[in-house]
Amino acid sequence: MISDFSLLPILATCNFDKTPTLPIIFFELFIALGFAVSMFFLPKVKDKIWQRFGIMAVGVLIFEMFTAPMWKNQRMGEWAYLYHDVSWILTIGWTSLILTTVLVIDKLLPHVKESQRFLIYLGILTFLIVPLEIWAVNINLRGYSPEVNKVVSGIFLFRVPIEIFYYTPVFTGLIISFYKYWSFVIDDVPLVPLKRRKWLRDITIAFIGIFLFEVMVEPMAVNQKFPQWSYIFHDISLFIPGIWIVVIGITAVLVGKFFSHFPMLYRFLIALSITTSLAIPIEATFIRNGFRVYSESAQHFYTGVFMPVLKIPIEIAFAVPFYMALMIAFIRYWENILDNNL
Repeated sequence: MISDFSLLPILATCNFDKTPTLPIIFFELFIALGFAVSMFFLPKVKDKIWQRFGIMAVGVLIFEMFTAPMWKNQRMGEWAYLYHDVSWILTIGWTSLILTTVLVIDKLLPHVKESQRFLIYLGILTFLIVPLEIWAVNINLRGYSPEVNKVVSGIFLFRVPIEIFYYTPVFTGLIISFYKYWSFVIDDVPLVPLKRRKWLRDITIAFIGIFLFEVMVEPMAVNQKFPQWSYIFHDISLFIPGIWIVVIGITAVLVGKFFSHFPMLYRFLIALSITTSLAIPIEATFIRNGFRVYSESAQHFYTGVFMPVLKIPIEIAFAVPFYMALMIAFIRYWENILDNNL
């Protein structure tokens, strides 16, 4: 792995096969049909569908952009890509599938607690997504980075790592939390804030979200030089979730003290700005001192543009708010449903 970014050449990251094959064109048409059917059907289930679709799509796209170095999406056609091999077609496909599942379950089970419905979402989506992933892999549309192939167990289900049963609920869980957080705004749900924050519970929620996501994105970077006792899974050190929890906690205190009267959108943007401004210098310190070394697949996405002063690739500066947006939404969603007994 390369750790000296000053020696890193600008790599031709878009140099992959984009020529579509007949099976992949059929797969794309299947996604288009699914999108059309869902957009015809969902207005009969819930209102403000395009707003809901847009929020869900933003969450999916944030996740895809952040985890792009882990996957390879090839042969979808020149017109199918937004950024490197991140495809808008797959974004629409995942959005349609997840949104349809969530809205149908909400319609069928309105009296079931939100936390219980959340588990039902994850179970159904895992059942639906795993065959689609197998299909995409076996038509050579989807592939995995060398770093992913290195860390998986080596057990495959029709060429797909068995870890798909972990990746899928983490992926869908974060996306659904992001959507559900913003659905409180769309549906104008009256949320009653607690006078006193339940710190132990909230820290536990933050740790669960951060740790599960860190395990998933483990192939993107190596965490080293931390005390040996601090490693809790492979190279994931307690210091990583611990530091991000402190950053998010400081932000929660500041937002609660000075901006609690602001609308949810503004509070979110302020929280995102604070966490990002705190986290980027910390991440830069990790990189400069060799605590975090990004994988070669991740570095292939770098354009050679660096942040002034901090001297880290600009892509990392964008990745940090992506990460924090998903984490803040996840934490606040669970805090809200528990505080309000939803």
